[in-house]
Amino acid sequence: MAGKLTHFDARGDAHMVDVGEKAETHRVARAAGTISMRPATFAMIRAGAAKKGDVLGVARIAAIQAAKRTADLIPLCHPLALTRVAAEFAADAARHAITLTVTVETRGRTGVEMEALTAVAVGLLTVYDMCKAVDRDMRIDGVMLLEKAGGKSGHYVRSAARRQRRGD
Repeated sequence: MAGKLTHFDARGDAHMVDVGEKAETHRVARAAGTISMRPATFAMIRAGAAKKGDVLGVARIAAIQAAKRTADLIPLCHPLALTRVAAEFAADAARHAITLTVTVETRGRTGVEMEALTAVAVGLLTVYDMCKAVDRDMRIDGVMLLEKAGGKSGHYVRSAARRQRRGD
C-alpha cells in the first residue's frame, strides 16, 4: 500500500482533508455490489409483483439520493456538487442475484469513490428492505470500487484477476 492515511494529522487526530489547493478536474467513480435471494423473490422482483411496488425503481432513486447525501453519512467526506449519478441493475437468473452498478461524476477537487460506494450499499439495502417480508435470507456481497478517474492519483481499474482472488 502506497502513501499515508490522509484523514489523520501529524498527532494522529482525525481531520477533514484540505483540498483547497487541489486542481478541479473531471472525476468519475464506478462501484458495484450484488444481492442474492431465493428464486421466488428474484421472480417477484423481475415481474414487478412486490407488494411495496417497483423494487428496482425505488432502489435506483435510493442509490441516487445516497450519492447526493454521502457527506451527511461519512463524517470526513466533503460535500460535493455531483454532475451525474447513474444506477444500473443487472439480473442474473442463474444465481438469483441482482447486481447494482453506480457511476458518479463531478467536476471538483476530490474524488467521488465514497459517493459511488455509498450509493451501491444503500440501493442494495433498499432492495432488502422492500423484500424482507418474503425473504430475510437475502445476502448483500461484493460492494467494491470498480474504477475511478480524475485527480493526481490517476486512473484506477479493478482487475478481473483481483476480483477473482478476493472472491468478488
